[in-house]
Amino acid sequence: MKKMFICGNWKMNTDRRSAIALAEALKSSPSASHAVETGACPPFVYLSEVAEMLSGSDVSMGGQNMYFEPEGAFTGEVSAAMLLDVGCRYVILGHSERRHVMGEGDDLVNRKVRAACAAGLLPILCVGELLEEREAGQTEAVVERHISRGLEGVSREDAGEVVIAYEPVWAIGTGKTATPGQANEVHLFIRDLLGRIYDSDTAAKIRIQYGGSVKPDNALELMSQSEVDGALVGGASLKADAFEGIIAAAAEACG
Repeated sequence: MKKMFICGNWKMNTDRRSAIALAEALKSSPSASHAVETGACPPFVYLSEVAEMLSGSDVSMGGQNMYFEPEGAFTGEVSAAMLLDVGCRYVILGHSERRHVMGEGDDLVNRKVRAACAAGLLPILCVGELLEEREAGQTEAVVERHISRGLEGVSREDAGEVVIAYEPVWAIGTGKTATPGQANEVHLFIRDLLGRIYDSDTAAKIRIQYGGSVKPDNALELMSQSEVDGALVGGASLKADAFEGIIAAAAEACG
């Protein structure tokens, strides 16, 4: 049985002291359930210290981005090997802020996904539509493009380890959340698409998270949807009690 996966994306937040304190709180919190995996993605500069604090716990760690080349003259970038070296298991790729603020396209995201898989780092591939795209009825077309191009050249075996995070851009950091029905509808579409790209067994293995203003008070209803396998959490992951509330909701949804 695949585990629910609740992962916190700390984005460009925290300083050294607060990052260590947040990691300590996550480490010392009671495990919500054997059916729920938890993760944290701190800023690059605090990865080593957060990893040290999380050592011996069940909380996995991820990076917020990476470059596709293994090494070289790429000022300001980090490689998959570097992330693995400091204890990362996951890496977030294709986040809407990378796509729409930093200008990353599908081809670049795909090169990163393939490089992560080749290195043994597990990608969290983010997909999702802008508000104007949803209003124009283009949600499925946008999500299909992000996934089909993001996973191009990724083997069936590697794809089974990828996490897809559906994050409608209009719900990220806005306080707006897709209704549970809206979220599940897109997740169902994604599951069907993955079955067409690979096969039904592979599609069933892939965890599909929801992201976009997930909070303790809406997490249970979201996590109870049939195709929602967890959450990629932004702002609420910066407060240990709120994040723990989301984990608890996921555990309750698992029964």
